[in-house]
Amino acid sequence: MENLYLILSLFLLFLSLRFLLGIRRRKLNQPPSPTWTLPIIGHLHLLKLPLHRSFLSLSQSLDKSSIFSLSLGTRLVYVVSSHSVAEECFTKNDVVLANRPEFIVGKHIGYNSTTMVGAAYGESWRNLRRIGTIEVFSSLRLNSFLSIRKDEIRRLILRLSKNTKQEFAKVEMRPLFMDLTINNILRMVAGKRFYGDGTEDDDEARHVRQLIAEVAASSGAGNAADYFPILRWITNYEKRVKKLAGRVDGFLQGLVNEKRVEKEKGNTMIDHLLSLQETQPHYYTDVIIKGIILVMILAGTDTSAGTLEWAMSNLLNHPEVLQKAKAEIDTQIGLNRLIEEQDIVKLPYLHNIVSETLRLYPVAPMLLPHLASKDCIVAGYDVPRDTIILVNAWAIHRDPKKWEDAEMFKPERFEKEGEDKKLMAFGIGRRACPGSGLAQRLVTLALGSLVQCFEWERVGEENEDMRESEKGTTMRKAMSLRAMCRARPFLHKILDATSCP
Repeated sequence: MENLYLILSLFLLFLSLRFLLGIRRRKLNQPPSPTWTLPIIGHLHLLKLPLHRSFLSLSQSLDKSSIFSLSLGTRLVYVVSSHSVAEECFTKNDVVLANRPEFIVGKHIGYNSTTMVGAAYGESWRNLRRIGTIEVFSSLRLNSFLSIRKDEIRRLILRLSKNTKQEFAKVEMRPLFMDLTINNILRMVAGKRFYGDGTEDDDEARHVRQLIAEVAASSGAGNAADYFPILRWITNYEKRVKKLAGRVDGFLQGLVNEKRVEKEKGNTMIDHLLSLQETQPHYYTDVIIKGIILVMILAGTDTSAGTLEWAMSNLLNHPEVLQKAKAEIDTQIGLNRLIEEQDIVKLPYLHNIVSETLRLYPVAPMLLPHLASKDCIVAGYDVPRDTIILVNAWAIHRDPKKWEDAEMFKPERFEKEGEDKKLMAFGIGRRACPGSGLAQRLVTLALGSLVQCFEWERVGEENEDMRESEKGTTMRKAMSLRAMCRARPFLHKILDATSCP
């Protein structure tokens, strides 16, 4: 009975605060908002998956407003749907909007929101950003891992070529892309391969894949309990996140401990961070190191694999683009060797294909949420402190006012100088993704290698299904890509010199 009284008291307190806040907010000049709001939950009932489409529909219902507001439980949320407003947010107001909202996942899985992605804007975040820029994602550091990217892509080519030497064979691309990206990141981080060459059935490999999938599904703009604190007491969501956090931490700590006891230091990211820990133990704690690893795994696996799947799907649906890309590679690289990373600068059309894929199918369609650290003004509207800012990159990339033939896949559009500056697939402002360089290197080289080494066709006469899944926070294809693949005649001549040990 006492617990019931406590819950009722908290509920009445919540209603009172929401009423008082509502009075204050009505005095502000806020963006347009849907009128059909409900008590307590606000506009939550209007949101349907996938969110980027739901938000675009709401924007269109409000006279195509470039910014609109939502009341979601105890939180005020502004959704930005235009390039100009997004630029204003993260240029004029970049510092004010550089914070992140605190969510349950960030608290427990993200080490109390102390990772590079989730940390509050301030001195600690600046230190993490400096580490990321200099020690993790610098050109020097990425170049030191070039051999890993080359090896993993060549392993992918070898696996595809084994069954496609003479005739077309049907292959499922999604698991191959996941193997590529997970192995690439984990070899950089810990020097370990987890997939391929018969390791798919290992318990450890399955454990890692499951962890990554569960964390990716839990990430994003939060759960209902993040907007209705009372749900923390009456649901088991936070308890489940805590259990997942324990499993994730156990895996990451195991990677760190393995490296710590090795007699000979390697060239992995953990080796490097542990060396820094010896000289600056007060800052390079295990928690900081594990947070860096966590961000690299989450940001560098599912996202890159998803981009590759969208890119290949687009090439299959546009064989004229595929043929043009192949002709460019054959002319610039030839048929006597595999494409190398340093060759990418000579392949502008391949770059354009990747850019057009990121435009139409950004794997993070809603950029990571921002939080106003104090009152400010955006697009002439008042933005109260603690307002959550969500940017609908998917809608912005398809805005007909910004892009000609916005719904069409046209890599040629990026032949126009400055067009790539309109993309925001990796975020914008000081909290843009620091790993964009690594992602673009891997995706461009892998895609170019597949175009160079194989002939591709659709499984059937119909176009590849380009609908997106409604699950998770990254935008993946609803249907896993299956394609007909055959090795080009010259491939077997050069594989012997480049095959994996």
